[in-house]
Amino acid sequence: MKEKLRVGILGATGMVGQRFIALLENHPWFEVVTVAASARSAGKTYEEAVGKRWKMDTPMPEAVKKLVVHNVNEVETVAETVDFVFSAVDMTKEEIRAVEDAYAKTETPVVSNNSAHRWTPDVPMVIPEINPQHFDVIADQRKRLGTTRGFVAVKPNCSIQSYAPVLTAWMEYEPTEVVATTYQAISGAGKTFQDWPEMVENIIPYIGGEEEKSEQEPLRIWGRVENGQIVKAKEPVITTQCIRVPVLNGHTAAVFVNFAKSPTKEELIEKLQEFKGLPQELELPSAPKQFIRYMEEDDRPQVKLDVDYEKGMGITVGRLREDVLFDWKFVGLSHNTVRGAAGGAILCAETLVAKGYIEKK
Repeated sequence: MKEKLRVGILGATGMVGQRFIALLENHPWFEVVTVAASARSAGKTYEEAVGKRWKMDTPMPEAVKKLVVHNVNEVETVAETVDFVFSAVDMTKEEIRAVEDAYAKTETPVVSNNSAHRWTPDVPMVIPEINPQHFDVIADQRKRLGTTRGFVAVKPNCSIQSYAPVLTAWMEYEPTEVVATTYQAISGAGKTFQDWPEMVENIIPYIGGEEEKSEQEPLRIWGRVENGQIVKAKEPVITTQCIRVPVLNGHTAAVFVNFAKSPTKEELIEKLQEFKGLPQELELPSAPKQFIRYMEEDDRPQVKLDVDYEKGMGITVGRLREDVLFDWKFVGLSHNTVRGAAGGAILCAETLVAKGYIEKK
């Protein structure tokens, strides 16, 4: 790309906003030129607004420290400075839908980490290796919004990243029933151990709204485009439990699956290792070269050893074995704030650029 696209981060001071900032440092296609947050941060420099709340394990990039934070609700002001925005705002779902639509109507594409638009029928919810064809509904969304350039696209919940890609690799064997228990890191709640000391040596067996997302969002990803809308798939039937565990980064899933067909272990592993999608074919900047890695060791994947596989953009799978009640069971691991949040959204944006949906204003 000859000239980098100008990027704005909505909700730039929160944990996911900070992860966007960190991942976009020295990005070959994108340059962060504008940061926006709540009214209480507006008018301060980014460094002042974040203060001691910088939660990344790398230093705050010098290029953003002196950027003056805008009020995220001053839509026209922010929109005129950027080619597109990433959204990670902390608002009610109604407020998020309203502000993201408002940006889209200024002809500014919005690539969102938020859940508010995940079930809007003409908003694509995409894991780029799995369903980039869902971006086709953007044309119909633009008709609804009355835009020629603006739209909203979203990425799915972090909780499904450690098993939905695995099941996708096995689709030819027709998975029919899935039981998944996810063990989710505290950064998924925007927290560290410093600001959530109650999680030290603790497990909380409830994460509000997470089980419904974990059961239903994969079906939308596997759905089809019909009359300008996404129609979700009917199978497999998925049931989940989502548990908060004392881990900083990394969601682990223990999964049981039944198939209509009868694959061998060797066939299942081969499908994982061979699985790739459009990001790998196009060699997009954030795409992992090997999307899914299978590990033979009995004690892998482990969060400490494997969460940063492919810079946090890959999925690690292990412990694939036959089960006495289901056909097969396995353990999956993904980085929840990289692949599961900001990194996944960045890869969506790269795919949208490659497909011609995001261009310079």
